[in-house]
Amino acid sequence: MSLIFKNSLEKFITIDDKTIGEVLRYFDRVTFKKKQNLLEEGDFCTYHYFVEQGCIRKFFLKDNGVEQTTEFALEQWWMTDNFAFENKVKTSFYVQAVEPSTVLQISYDQRQALLFDHPIMERYFRMVYQRACAASERRIRFLYEFSREELYFHFEQHYPEFVQRVPQYLLASFLGFTPEYLSEIRSKHRS
Repeated sequence: MSLIFKNSLEKFITIDDKTIGEVLRYFDRVTFKKKQNLLEEGDFCTYHYFVEQGCIRKFFLKDNGVEQTTEFALEQWWMTDNFAFENKVKTSFYVQAVEPSTVLQISYDQRQALLFDHPIMERYFRMVYQRACAASERRIRFLYEFSREELYFHFEQHYPEFVQRVPQYLLASFLGFTPEYLSEIRSKHRS
């Protein structure tokens, strides 16, 4: 049994070990190497990913070819292109392993079967989506409300594990900075 997945479930629902074992049968465990893509632009988005170990990110390519990171997921976090997954359409995003990562992946059809067979999982996924939506709302507000330096320091204070684990150039991409500007902020702060 996956203790990471069990811990995630128990944050939101009451579920016994037998049921967790049954729920896990709907998932496939897949390991990805650092910088390996789980999903590429133009692919049909067929999976929702739960991070058991490692870190993954979602990004898109701007018109000038620069990668724009929009999201990260560490252990116990979920990631997919929600619009493409729910509507069974092609994605305009990439999902990539930032470090060697193990994920539990579930297809749309398997998730539908899971929800039918184990209705308690409806509550779990609703809670996961609500938290993700709230986090997106906060991030959008911070992008408008904070100066660039305030945005970095807020992120550093509230998500220190990301700052420690994610390469600086990817963190800069997520925050909308160049890596050079992020270096400047960090070195100014150390002075």
